[in-house]
Formats: sequence, C-alpha cells, structure tokens
Amino acid sequence: MNDKEYDVYAIGNAIVDYEIEVDDTFLGVNGLEKGLMTLAEQDRQRDLLRAAKSKIRKKQAGGSAANSVVALAQLGGKGFYSCKVASDIDGIFYRDDLVKQGVDTNLSEEKLDDGETGKCLVMITPDTERTMSTFLGISSNLSISELNLDQLENSHYLFLEGYLVSSPSGLGAMKEAKKQAKAAGAQIALTFSDPSMVKYFGEQMNEVVGDGVDLLFCNELEAKIYTETNDLSQAIKNLKKITKSYVITLGSKGAEIWDGKNTYYIDAVKTKAVDSTGAGDIYAGTFLYGINYGLSFKVAGNLASLAASQVVSQYGPRLKKSKIQEFLSKVNNKN
Repeated sequence: MNDKEYDVYAIGNAIVDYEIEVDDTFLGVNGLEKGLMTLAEQDRQRDLLRAAKSKIRKKQAGGSAANSVVALAQLGGKGFYSCKVASDIDGIFYRDDLVKQGVDTNLSEEKLDDGETGKCLVMITPDTERTMSTFLGISSNLSISELNLDQLENSHYLFLEGYLVSSPSGLGAMKEAKKQAKAAGAQIALTFSDPSMVKYFGEQMNEVVGDGVDLLFCNELEAKIYTETNDLSQAIKNLKKITKSYVITLGSKGAEIWDGKNTYYIDAVKTKAVDSTGAGDIYAGTFLYGINYGLSFKVAGNLASLAASQVVSQYGPRLKKSKIQEFLSKVNNKN
C-alpha cells in the first residue's frame, strides 16, 4: 500500500518505562494486584520507586501503541504517533527516541508544556508476569489538541490504544480520531491494552467501540471480561458483533485470528519467557505491518508470533531492528 503517506496513525499514552525485578511478597506488601495495570498518583509511584530502587533493571521509552508503531517502523513501515509529554528530561528522552526509531510524531513540531512526563513501573516477578503501576503525568491531558488530522486522513489504519479510555480527554480524542478516520476511509484498529481497562472502564470502552471497529486486538482474559462470559467460544461470538476481524492472543497456546471469513490458529513459538512486557504490543505492530504489505492474516500472525516469542525471552518491550527484520525474512522465505 503506497497511495497514502502512512500505514498506521496511532494515538496513545507516552510513558517512560522503569523495569523492575520483584517477587510476589513485594507486590503483596505494597498492595499491588498481580498481573494488572493500575493507575497511581505521583506520590504513590514515587514511594514504589523508592522501595524498588535497587531492583531497577532498565529505563526506556514505552507506551503500548508506541511500541507497536516502533515495531512497524523497524520492519520498514511508515507510522505516525500522537501523544503528549512534558518538557522535562523524560519528555525530551521520549521525543528523541521516537525520532530515532523512524516514527513521525506531533512532538517534533510542538512546544512541549511544563509538567511531568508519564512513567510506568513494570514489575516483573520470577514467573515472568508483569504488574504495572502507571502515573500518567501530562499524558492524562492528551486531548483532541494532540490529533494531527492531515496525517490521520493520510493513513491506511488508525490504531487506538485502549489505555486512553481511563482519561476523559483521552477518551474524547479516541472518539474524535475514530470519527475523522472513518470519514477519510481509514480502517479502525483497537487494542483493549489490558484487562483492567475493560474491567474498570468497560462503559468508556463501549463508547469507543460504538458501531464497531475493523480490527480488534485483545488477549483471552480481555475478551472474556469485555463480553462478560467465562467461555471463550461465547466471547468470540459476541466479539464478532463488534469487529470485522480480530486477533486474540492466547499466551502459550498461541493465537486465534479471524479475517472476517476464515479463522486461523497460530502456534506459539516455544521460548524461555523472562518478561511478558510488550508481547501484545509487538504482536499488534508486526501484524499491522504484515497486512499493510500484502501478507495474509495467517502469515502476518506467524510473523507476529515470532516477534512476540522473542520479546518475552528478553527484558524490555522492543526488539533490535536487525532481529525483527530477520523474522520478516523468515516468513517471506516460507511463502
């Protein structure tokens, strides 16, 4: 596809990740619900950061949709990312990282506001489960002002990050972006992002879904929570009413992908997992690249599975460019 400037236009939270190795006792003592993302006030997050300081493994630019668009760019796709950061050290760090990764962004042109850039403490237990505490900072003020309508209208896909439903202004930006994308003939892709978003912000997520989306990304638990059933097959029947296609990741069981007509089961690639952070993000980003560049849903799923298996075998939500391109060559050689 080359009739539009961008393959994917995404909006999401701009978050700097602090990856921390902890144990279940740390989570319990600090009142953290294992496996979920919880929003935290600034003082609460600072307390957690102090408590875990000696366990910090790395700091890097993150944010769910940003990770996806970076993966797309590493494969040679063209992405645009709208977000909001402050003029602090972390904000400059975040902006410069997007540019270095080859992603166009509203941050390149705008004067950054005073404030504090969002941070996420990604706490990883020995079983590789991730528990996140997020202080959104200035990202909670993301609004329609951060939308770049010219770039949005010149994109094949709009990719909406589910985390934005937790902020009233972010929710407004999602709905306006969806409206503008539909008017421009772009496809709408949505990720639920985290079980907590559909569990605690289900009404807001329904507002975003509205009359439906073209492509939905979620995991098994998110699918069940959103459709209010413990039966995956029933959840899938319900999801088919709101989306024209879907990608449901199933952890070690792989993924189920539906292109609107056919269902494909993608095997998980066996690996030794150490950190599940970013697995869903890179799955979405590589899959979006694939379907933008002529791969079938099944082959795009195989590419995404390879990338996700690699990202869980390391610390951090992103891969080196050379590694992700190696996976693309592998699936291309098979087809």
